[in-house]
Amino acid sequence: MKFPIKTTVALLVLGVGGAVGYSPAQTWWKARNKPNFRQAGVTRGEIISVVNSTGTVQPVLRVQVGAVVSGPIKALHVGYNDEVEEGELMAEIDPRIYDAAVARDLATLNTRLAEVVRCTVLCEQAQHDEERAEGLRDENRDYLSDTEWDQFKYNHMSLKAQREVALAAVAQAKANLLNSRANLEYTKIKSPVAGIVIDQKIEKGQTLAAQFQTPELFVVAPNMREKMRIFASVDEADIGLIREAKERRQKVEFTVDAYPDDLFEGTIHQVRMNPTTTQNVVTYPVVVEAPNAELKLLPGMTANLSFEVDRRKEILKIPNAAMRFFPRAEHVRPADRKLLDGTGGDDSQDGSSDDDNSDDDNSDDGEAGQRSARQTAEANEKRNRRHVWVVDAGLLKAVEVVTGLSDYKWTELVSGDLREGQKLVTGIGPRKSSK
Repeated sequence: MKFPIKTTVALLVLGVGGAVGYSPAQTWWKARNKPNFRQAGVTRGEIISVVNSTGTVQPVLRVQVGAVVSGPIKALHVGYNDEVEEGELMAEIDPRIYDAAVARDLATLNTRLAEVVRCTVLCEQAQHDEERAEGLRDENRDYLSDTEWDQFKYNHMSLKAQREVALAAVAQAKANLLNSRANLEYTKIKSPVAGIVIDQKIEKGQTLAAQFQTPELFVVAPNMREKMRIFASVDEADIGLIREAKERRQKVEFTVDAYPDDLFEGTIHQVRMNPTTTQNVVTYPVVVEAPNAELKLLPGMTANLSFEVDRRKEILKIPNAAMRFFPRAEHVRPADRKLLDGTGGDDSQDGSSDDDNSDDDNSDDGEAGQRSARQTAEANEKRNRRHVWVVDAGLLKAVEVVTGLSDYKWTELVSGDLREGQKLVTGIGPRKSSK
């Protein structure tokens, strides 16, 4: 009888020990396999929505300075980066040919003037002869024959005509002299505006040939210290926001690679209506104006622009990571698992996904392509209805929210059963070690 009694006592001890240890072991196992949810809080603050783009810095105006006359460059008085005033002498073309042309036309003019004097004198002499002949005919008609009278009369008329021809030749000579003097003046290349020389395309001794087209000598950019322009290309999907921002006169911030620590500000000057299509992508040019008092913005620089299209202050905002999070079914309380039906699972470690956890309105691309325009517009109106997840008794609970403005990190909470400081699940981290 001793052996069975000992065996029974041992079994009882083991049974009692197992019963006592089961509950702590179960608790330890659950704690070991409990998911480690990453969380971020709902906060209050400001959201600024921007549209990003790149553009090229250019002066407001580029004035090309050319040459009207041909010839070798005799002297250069300005060069790259020089500031010039309106009318300032920039370069000179060898004027010897044009000096000679002025002297020639001046001599021709003097000759024509002398011819006028000669014709005037002869005309006056003929007039006197005609008057004397007329007097004789008045005394006695037989003193002069009709033939002699015609000679006096038409000689006077002929000399009057020659005088008119001489006067016309004087006018022509004056015009030729003016042309030669203008060409002589054109040998002095002067700046038509005040500005900075941003390009020089000639050197001293170079010969210009301006017979067929006007050669370009300099490019002058006026008012570069006042303002510069940035020409950006904006996608058609964002151009409506840009136009609204222009109407509200919202600022544009941008940086350039030359001064990465400096933040420049500008305003939208113009949204142009000439689109550019590249590989089925439609963009519109947007012109931004910015002050340039320190002359840091130089032509050709690449600007990285951020167009501020909207701003909200003192609003509740939720982290974007919370809206991207898509949970596993085993982590969700039974009442909310129906939200996961038909959306597919995620086998990643942290349980997060880049897919939107939206309602059934977001179909696949094939179904979306079959929608009418009205259905597409209605679906777009519902895109702001989303779900975020909070921890409730160890499982995840869905909270429906309506979102508004977004930036790169936060999204405005328009409505939803959330409060400031409440934690939202943004992912799943590595399990915590248990001892």
